[in-house]
Parts: sequence; C-alpha cells; structure tokens
Amino acid sequence: MSGFVSFVGSGPGDPELLTIKAVDRLKRADAVLFDDLSSGPILTHARPGADMVGVGKRAGQPSPRQDHVSRLLVEYAQAGGRIVRLKSGDSGLFGRLEEELIALQDAGIEYEIIPGVPSAVAAAAACGIPLTRRMTARRVQFVTGHNVDGVLPEDIDLAALADPAACSVVFMGKRTFPKLAKALFERGLPPETSAILAEAVGTPEQKITRSTVTQLAGQLEQEIGSKPALILYGPLASF
Repeated sequence: MSGFVSFVGSGPGDPELLTIKAVDRLKRADAVLFDDLSSGPILTHARPGADMVGVGKRAGQPSPRQDHVSRLLVEYAQAGGRIVRLKSGDSGLFGRLEEELIALQDAGIEYEIIPGVPSAVAAAAACGIPLTRRMTARRVQFVTGHNVDGVLPEDIDLAALADPAACSVVFMGKRTFPKLAKALFERGLPPETSAILAEAVGTPEQKITRSTVTQLAGQLEQEIGSKPALILYGPLASF
C-alpha cells in the first residue's frame, strides 16, 4: 500500500513557532524530506530512526531539481509509511507546493497540508510592527523577487507594487531589488518610502535593517550576503 504524505509548514525557523499538529506529524514520520530553511533545531522533533533527506533549494547555490524532489517524494510514499515533506514558512507561499501535489495526485497518493507561520508574518513580528495600518495600509501584497531563471519577472505588476497605500513583501528579492526599486520609482513610488530588510528571521542569525527603498537598493547593489531574507516596504510603522 502507498504511504501518506503530510506537507508541513515549519514556520520561519524558530522551533517554538511550530504548530502542535506539525510536531505530531514529525514525531510519527518514517521519513522527512526537508528544505534547508527547515533544518536545524526543528528536526529534533523527528522520530529517532526516521530517514532524514535534505532536498532544499537555495538561490545561487547547487540545488536538486524540482522534478527530482517530486519523484523522490513519490518513491518514499510508494514504499509505504508516513512521510513528512517539511517546508519553510507556509508551504503554500512560494514553496513549490503545487508541483509536488500534482506528482502525488498522479501517483494516487493521499496527502494533507498543515499550514505554518508565514515568514512574512514572522518578519513583521520580529520587527515589532503590524503588516496593516488603519487608514494608511489597508492592503498587503506578497511577491516573488525572481523567476525560475533568477531574474526579476517581466510580467510583475509594477503598478500594484508602486501603490503607496500598500504594504509589500518581496520574497527572494535581494539580487533583483535594485532593479525593482528603479522600476517602482518610475511608476511613482516615493524614494523615501520606508523599507526593512529582515534576514534569517526566526534563527539566532536574525538581523533587521530599517532604511528606505532608496537606501536599501543602494545597499544591495554593493552586497547581498548569504542569509535568506525578506524585504518589506510601504507605509510601515516605526515604533
């Protein structure tokens, strides 16, 4: 008989932000296929003796192809038992979840999806600010900073991203943010718009840098570093 797959959102990296349901599935798993950002202390919740398989992908670094990850997930499930596919943040947000769901559906394998704390929400909490603000930020938008080729998507909605009344969160955007910022200025976004670079959120290496869109774009033109990061900009609170 085929096994059962639990897609588990592990949150931003802090094991204390795991849900009770996520911990339960880890403790009962026969195998855990985990992303890089879901490793470390989070994996201590896994059952002793479970197969632990790293399948993480990081921008600019050698990474397994998505079709390989999907095939490996199917193979483990077909061998039987309980499988956890551990993804950072919430697996439904820029987590390549759909490709893996389709692979399981094609193979006739049952699954469940357990949500996790989205990294954007965790980043705002780490900064001590809300993502929405009454009267000034009534809308929140999440966008990926690069496409499969690692460049800024050509079909990105720049008009929406230049809306001064929206709080915008850019995932995986350190390399492309200088180009994005230039395009946003051309569409009317004020250069002094508040911006935050939230790096390694939920880990001991967490670093929060507050600046403006202009300053942050200039900073990232000089150096991007190796830490995973989110960029928040718009009418952000500044307590």
